[in-house]
Amino acid sequence: MTKTIDFYFDFISPFSYLAQVKLPDLARRTGCVIEYRPIDIPEAKIAAGNYGPSNREVVPKIKVMMADLERWAAKYEVPLTFPASFACSDWNCAALYARGQDQAEAFVTAAYHRIWGIGIDPRDQNELRGCAEDVGLDADALCEFVRSPAGQGEYRKARTQAYQRGVFGAPMMFVDDQIFWGNDRLDFLESYLLD
Repeated sequence: MTKTIDFYFDFISPFSYLAQVKLPDLARRTGCVIEYRPIDIPEAKIAAGNYGPSNREVVPKIKVMMADLERWAAKYEVPLTFPASFACSDWNCAALYARGQDQAEAFVTAAYHRIWGIGIDPRDQNELRGCAEDVGLDADALCEFVRSPAGQGEYRKARTQAYQRGVFGAPMMFVDDQIFWGNDRLDFLESYLLD
């Protein structure tokens, strides 16, 4: 029976970007499918009872985190450029539209490349439209979904279900009763899937 990797991510997360660089190949190697599940990290933290400051507000932590990000990007041989803003909610919602069109992997990969590889401004709707078009999605339909009460409702429901499941950050990968948090847990995920 094919196993599913529930991949919880937020386009605000550079570590989710790094996980997405490797996750599709890992899934193919292990015969799994990925279910892309966008969340909102600040909201997830609060839902889990974490009211502490964001990483950006803890200067010693952000310094180490930045060095780690650069190391991971170099290891994975991918560009890493901080985006012009962290306003990624529309992109997260758009991932649900892409999932409904069986284009989640392509959209998420292309979106992460734009946001964290190139460093675009996620607030720019032309970037969102361009990303949709690049992967063969109808940009008008995608943007309509993102703006619609139905699309926003689907995104809200997806987030609520994630938090009820225990999602507190991203990236998180769930398989069976196992949880793997962080791009640095992909080796553990693969070992579990190959057992």
